[in-house]
This record gives sequence, structure tokens and C-alpha cells, in this order.
Amino acid sequence: MLVTDKEKLLFYYTEKRMWQGIPSVEVTKSGRIFATFYSGNIKETFGNFCVLVKSNDGGKTFTEPVAAADAGKKARCFDSCLWIDPLGRLWFIWSAMPELMVYATICDNPDKETLSWREPFKIGYGIMMNKPTVASDGSWLFPIAVWKKESVALLGEEFDNKNIEERLAFVYKTADNGKSFVKTGGVDADERTFDEHMLLEKNDGSLKMFVRTSYGICESTSEDGGYTWTNGSNSKLISPNSRFFIRRLKSGRVLLISNNDSEERKNLTAFLSDDDCASWKWSICLDERNFVSYPDAAEGEDGYIYIVYDRERGSVCKSLEELLENNREILLAKISEEDIIAGKLVCPESREKIVISKLSGYNGDLVYLYENKGGGN
Repeated sequence: MLVTDKEKLLFYYTEKRMWQGIPSVEVTKSGRIFATFYSGNIKETFGNFCVLVKSNDGGKTFTEPVAAADAGKKARCFDSCLWIDPLGRLWFIWSAMPELMVYATICDNPDKETLSWREPFKIGYGIMMNKPTVASDGSWLFPIAVWKKESVALLGEEFDNKNIEERLAFVYKTADNGKSFVKTGGVDADERTFDEHMLLEKNDGSLKMFVRTSYGICESTSEDGGYTWTNGSNSKLISPNSRFFIRRLKSGRVLLISNNDSEERKNLTAFLSDDDCASWKWSICLDERNFVSYPDAAEGEDGYIYIVYDRERGSVCKSLEELLENNREILLAKISEEDIIAGKLVCPESREKIVISKLSGYNGDLVYLYENKGGGN
């Protein structure tokens, strides 16, 4: 399932990808940037695979894939996530269907010239696309969801495991640095869609879970480390039924990244709170254009925040001609807290709309698949 052979990786190169999106990012101690996203087939369906690229020059250039997760044409690897744990190890995480399982592999030394990966292993049953949270008690909390039947139905019956009864936005906890995992509790909420939930530990020690819904973002609270949760309620945070990002920074402030629009995936904006999410005093628009979505972020040792997102994925097209009209970009912003507070770029190395990957032509044989209409979430 994990591909690292250089010859086999040629299959996943830029010219072989028709569409791409749903990215994640991490930054090592030395400043090496890793990004992952998924592609394969002409839409979000069986045949999808996840690729991993890297930059050794601060994001000026990125490599072709240095690794890929692929389960073949009759399955899909998707919703990949990157995370550097407290031990400095890089986790490459992805979900797999129709098995409906979250897999991970670990690179113990992500700053080495030659990357070495552990054998992929299973974390839990469901789908995960957002970073784990390190709790104050030292445990690591992984957000893994089992989608509601209504959400799965949007993708097609072949994706549904009808034997699943409990469909919630769950938390999986590890207290031994990822050697074993325990499923704690989960959250249900009115109008939750593809979940894509994230966890935040409040200053009082309680946990907050934020979940994607048709109206925006709902929130739930746990006072016992994630075993029981309150009913999900409207957080009042703005989102057009799309992925968002929320995380506490080293400064203690909380970063939120979301589309600052309740209807459309545009105006991707970073917000900052210094009162534990009670208010969001500062913000900066990262990309005002349409069809910008699915942010993920990582904080570097240099004090900058690295934010990745996609633009015009190209996964909902009916023809090759329509596909080629889409930009199909994976983009990066490098900003600081000072930039967000100022509402504009003020730091010397801050940048917006950096291209990690952009597709142009296509050199493959999947055009015949356009007999079927594309789709995605």
C-alpha cells in the first residue's frame, strides 16, 4: 500500500494526475516542508491515491512524489494527513475504502536525506483527515469519524458498510506514543456531513470538538478526556459546509482557518483568538478567489505558520476540456501571527499563494472515464 520505489513513483507524477486536492502540511525542525494530497481516477472514488512531496528550500520548489499510498483500482486511499509528533517523527496518515480504515506509516528521521518508513499499520475504523491533538496529560487524540449514511450515500452505495451501527465523530486515544489506540467517545450533531472534525484542549482542561455541518461548524465539549460529549450545537463559526482548521499555537493563541463565507468556498481567511476562542479579534484573508478550500497548517521552528489548501480541484468535471479549464492547484501561505494581527503581510518572509503543485496538460489514458460524471465533497 505504501509506494517508495522511484520507478513505481513515476506513475504518480504531475503529468499523470488529472485532478488533485485535499492537502495537508508539516514542517520539520530543519525547515523541510512536506505536503500530501490525493488524486487518481477522474474524481473522488475508487482508484484514488495519496502522494507525498517535499521542499528543501523553504517552499520555493517542491519535488515530485517521494512516497504514495495506493490500494489499487478497486479501492481508494484518500484524505491523507501529515503530523509531526512530540518525538519528532513524521506521520503519513490516510484513509482507505471500502475497508473504511485509517492507516499510518512513520518516518523516524524526516530531516534525513534518505527517508525511511515503517510498515503501514491500522489506527482505527473510519476516516481521518485532520491532525491529532496532544493533550496536557501527554496522550495523543486522533479524530476519526464514521460518516452518517446520508453522507456516504452522496458518494455511492459501494462506499457504504451497512453493518456499521454507530456513526459518530470519534476520538481515538494513545497513551504510549502510538503503539496502541483506544476509541473513547464520539459526537453526533444535527446536519453533520463529512465530519472532518478537529479537537482543541481549552485552558480549563476541557476538550472542544468542532465538526463540519451543512450550516457551518458545530461544537461539543468533553470534561472527561473525550469519553463523553455534550450534544453538538452551532458554534457560530463561519464555514460554507467545508473543511476548516483550528489549533492552539505555541504562543497560546488559537488559530482558525476557514472560508469567510457561509455559502461559497472563497475568501479563505486566518483568524486569531487570544481569549480561548471567546472572540476572534484579528484576521487576514489568504486567498479571496473562488473554489479555494480545505486548509491545513503547521507551525515551523522559525515562528511562521505554513498553511496549505487547494484551488479548483478539477474533480467534478464532465469532460477533459472542462477539466483543463480548472487550475488544479495545491497552494501554500507562509504567514506569522504578526501578519494576522496587522491584517496584512508585514513580516519579511511572509508570502501568499505559493504554488506547491499545479496541473496543466495530461499524459495518461483515463479520458474514457468521462462517460461518468465526476463528484466530490
